[in-house]
Amino acid sequence: MYKVMLVDDERVILEGISQVVDWAAAGTELVGTARNGIEALDKIGQSRPDIIITDISMPGLDGLGLIEKASEAYPGVRFIMLSGYKEFEYARRAMQYGVKHYLLKPCNENQIHDALTELLQEHQDAQVKEHVAGEMKQRLQRVLPHVKEQFLLEFMTNRTYGPVDLEYYQELFDLELEENAVRLLLFRIVDEHDYSHLFAIKNIASDLLPHVLLSTTIEGKLLILLADSADPAGLKESIEEVRAAFTRLYKLEVTAALSEADRMIQSRRLFREALQYLNHRFFIGEGKLITKNDLVLAGEYDGVHVEQDAEQLCQLIKSGNTEETAAEVDRLFDLLSRQQLEIEVTRSYVVQLYSAMVHVCPPEEATEFTQRMAELPHIDTLSGLKSFVASSASRLTSGYYKNHISRQSSAVEKMMDIVDRHFGEADLSLNGVAHQMLYMNPDYLGKIFKKVTGENFSNYVNRLRIERACDHIRRGGDVKVFELAELFGFGGNSQYFSQVFKKWTGMTPTEFRRIGI
Repeated sequence: MYKVMLVDDERVILEGISQVVDWAAAGTELVGTARNGIEALDKIGQSRPDIIITDISMPGLDGLGLIEKASEAYPGVRFIMLSGYKEFEYARRAMQYGVKHYLLKPCNENQIHDALTELLQEHQDAQVKEHVAGEMKQRLQRVLPHVKEQFLLEFMTNRTYGPVDLEYYQELFDLELEENAVRLLLFRIVDEHDYSHLFAIKNIASDLLPHVLLSTTIEGKLLILLADSADPAGLKESIEEVRAAFTRLYKLEVTAALSEADRMIQSRRLFREALQYLNHRFFIGEGKLITKNDLVLAGEYDGVHVEQDAEQLCQLIKSGNTEETAAEVDRLFDLLSRQQLEIEVTRSYVVQLYSAMVHVCPPEEATEFTQRMAELPHIDTLSGLKSFVASSASRLTSGYYKNHISRQSSAVEKMMDIVDRHFGEADLSLNGVAHQMLYMNPDYLGKIFKKVTGENFSNYVNRLRIERACDHIRRGGDVKVFELAELFGFGGNSQYFSQVFKKWTGMTPTEFRRIGI
C-alpha cells in the first residue's frame, strides 16, 4: 500500500475527502491529515507518505511552499494539487517540481481515485524503468572489459572500422581516442606459455605504465594502446620495468615493440609498424624493447617496398596460381639481387615477406610455418633465402589451389543434382539455378561448370534431357513426340525437341523409335 497525506485548511473538505474516497481500492492508505503546510511538514517526517494531496491556498505555508520544502527534504514524495478555478495558473508553477496532477475544486471521489491511480502507475513505471536501467548498467559494466578488448582487436584487423565507429566507442568507453596521439605496444613471450601469462603482463603493464587506454590479445601477443607520453624516454623505462617484473615473476623472457606516435585513425599502420619492429628481434635478439631506432632499415628500400610486395605475393598465393606465385618470387629476389643490399637488410625484408605469408597459411599449419621462421637468421645467402621463400610459397599456393578446386567441384555437383531433379521443367536455366537455388553469381557458376565438366551448362542440360528421352522411348514404345517434348523440359515444343534430339543422336525421335536402339 502507498501512503497518502491530505492537506487542506477547510475542515469540511478535509473530512469529506477523508471519508468518501475508497483509499484501499486505489491501492493506498490515508496515514494523516493536516490543516496547512507547516503542520504537514511536521507530520511528513513521522508518517513518511508517498503521496501528498494538498490545497494550494492555505494560511501560514501555502501548497506551493509545502511542495518546495517537501520536495527538497523528501525527493521521492509525489503531489496532487487541489485548486480553485482562479488559482489554476498559479498552480502551474508547481510543475517545476514535477507536479503533473492537479484537480479543480470542487472535485469528487472518482476524480481523486483516478488521479491516485494514474500517479501510482507513473510511479510504478518509473520504478520498472529504473530497475531495468540499473540491470542494463550492471550488465554493461560486466561486459565492458570484453567489449573494449574486442573493439581494439576489430579496429586493428577490420578495415571497415572508421571514424564513425571510433566516435561511437570513445563515447561508450569515456575515452579521448579521436584527436589525441597514441602509441601501440606489443608484448611477445619468447618461450612456451599459456593465456594466463599474457593476462599477467597486462596486469603488470596496467600498474606500471602511464596512460594505458585499451588492451587486447592478438595473434598470441598482448597489444596495448597508450596515450602518447610527453616523456618518451620515461615511457621506455616503464616498459623495461614491465619486462623485468614479468621475467622475475614467471621466469619467461618477453620481447616488446613500441610504435611511433600518431592519431588513433592511423592505428592499423602503427600496428604494422609494431609488428615490423617485433620481427627485427631475429637480428638484435629476444628479450628486448625494439623501437624504430633499432631497425637497420624501416621497411622501404630503394626500389623495394616490403608492404606492397608482401601484399602482392599473398594475393597470388590465395589465388592458387602456382606459376604466377613462382614468377613473383623470382621477380622479388631478382630485384634484391640487383639492389645489392647488405645481407642484414635483405634478411629483414625476407623476414617481413615470410611473416606476411604466415598470416595467410591455414590455421592447422600456422604453428609449423611460424616455427620455421627461426631458420631465417641462419640462412646466409640470397639463393638460400629465395629457396626457403619459394618452397613455402609453393606449398601454400598448392593448398589454396586444392581448396579452390574442391569448392568448385562441390558447387558443380550441386548444380548437377539440381538439373537431375528439375530437367523436366522448361524454365530451368543457369540464372534460375544461381539465384533461386544456390544464390551465386550465374556467370561465375557457368565458368566453373565449364572448367570442371568441360561443357557449357546449357549443353549439359540438353544432353541430359535427350539421354532421358532416349531411355523413355526404349521403355515406352509408341510415345508421341509432343509428349516427349512436354516430359523432358521443352514445354511441348515438339519441333525444337526434334531438332535438339537429332543434334545429339543423329536421328529424329521417330527414327530412333523405329530402329529401337
